[in-house]
Amino acid sequence: MQKESQIIGIRAIIEAIQAGTTLDKVFIQKNTQGELMNGLLKLLKQKSINFSYVPIEKINKLSQGNHQGAVASISPISFAILEELVEGVLAQKENPLFLILDQLSDARNFGAIIRTASCTGVDGIIIQKHGAAPVNADTVKTSAGAVFQVPICKVDHIKDAVYYLQGSGIQIIAATEKSSQTIYEIDLKPATAFVMGSEDKGINPSVLKIISATAKLPLQGEIASLNVSVACGAFLYEAVRQRL
Repeated sequence: MQKESQIIGIRAIIEAIQAGTTLDKVFIQKNTQGELMNGLLKLLKQKSINFSYVPIEKINKLSQGNHQGAVASISPISFAILEELVEGVLAQKENPLFLILDQLSDARNFGAIIRTASCTGVDGIIIQKHGAAPVNADTVKTSAGAVFQVPICKVDHIKDAVYYLQGSGIQIIAATEKSSQTIYEIDLKPATAFVMGSEDKGINPSVLKIISATAKLPLQGEIASLNVSVACGAFLYEAVRQRL
């Protein structure tokens, strides 16, 4: 059974995956068992599709019907493959601009970032498959449709994406308030990728360890940090300013 941007029921979700439907996330009712459910879980793992276990109350709220313990949200976009995107962009321009979003889970912040990314000419956004903000109705609305304009890649691990971009000659700059330099002190004219973390967790320490360049925004008031979408906009427009 399909309702708007959802697929409801184990068998329906399995059939959708086998048909090549791009799913953003699958919600599995806790403690649900059975041969059909085991088949779905095996397929989700094989295809690296994001899923999470949730209480029955969550499933009931999402489906309002005979859900069999599983509800999937359909992604409104098709995700790009990182290697193909980077190779294609580098073949067309010398100084592309990428965004890596680590541990960002809020759909509205994600949508706002995508909108700014479109306005600043970002060539691609990279997120993690598991735990990342969903590409749902809130994301589409907040992005003002930009979600259909900026390529988005989902990767298994952010560190792998960082290593790949570094190997492709792209400088990686992590946004962190612990940096000793501001974004205005860094040359952003070469090919660049900014790494932005979530407001509550920041960038994963294991990711920070493999990034040599970090930057922060100077804060003049008493508030210790900016909303991540606002900070991301400031970083991106500094890159635009330097490249004009």
